Amino acid sequence: MTLAARPYAEVIGDPIAQSKSPLIHGFWLDALGIDAEYRHKLVTAADLPAYFAERKADFAWRGCNITMPHKLASLDHVSDPGNVRGTIGAINTVFRNQAGDCIGTNTDAAGFWAPIDDLDIAGQPVTVIGAGGAARAILFALSRMGVGPVTILNRNPLKGAALLSTFGLKGQALPIGPAAPPSRLLVNASVLGMAGQPPLDIDLGALEPDSLVYDIVYSPLETGLLKAARARDLETVDGLEMLIGQAAVAFEILFHVEPPRDRDDELRALLTK
Repeated sequence: MTLAARPYAEVIGDPIAQSKSPLIHGFWLDALGIDAEYRHKLVTAADLPAYFAERKADFAWRGCNITMPHKLASLDHVSDPGNVRGTIGAINTVFRNQAGDCIGTNTDAAGFWAPIDDLDIAGQPVTVIGAGGAARAILFALSRMGVGPVTILNRNPLKGAALLSTFGLKGQALPIGPAAPPSRLLVNASVLGMAGQPPLDIDLGALEPDSLVYDIVYSPLETGLLKAARARDLETVDGLEMLIGQAAVAFEILFHVEPPRDRDDELRALLTK
């Protein structure tokens, strides 16, 4: 009798060694006593079609999470019954459904919003730095919250303007300048400030005392942006909050059980060793 292969999921990207997803999902699998594995795998843009073709044929594979730079390109290789392409426009999770089809979805929007779901920003000015896959998920979430106006700061302002139109948001798209505009919420959705990337040098002097600064970068956890915000006694949210939040939604999709969120303090300690 042939033994069934051990179920597994994984995170793909290029680069991928820095990903904390295996630690997060591995922690939850161990905590729940689930006999499954969560890995990381380097997948280049050229390898992406072959990767999905091979995984579709491997029924031990539960699915994957997707990080840079494949959140948009992966849509071309999976089914999209939820029309993620037409809404957020990027995926970060692929799972196998009961029929064996590989389905793309996005948990970034829910993960982004979870730490600030009690923040009343309806009609309030928001600034988002970046216009990539993560920014798309964040703008999608913001569009559902009735915020406005929204300023997108990006190296290519035309790309930012297109995103405002895509998500039906009123505001403006500008190049990243030396100072942040007045905002109730400032979100860094770019790689600026990440280890190995250029720093994000932006003056926060125009932000009001009740403004919140949210940086989705988690390596390093204490970014220059968050240091600047805390120096002004502004409320902050670090990148681990969104990382754990989106991972929790993905874990339930991949392994069909809720993760033990009552152990988040232990998980954060593990991730910041």
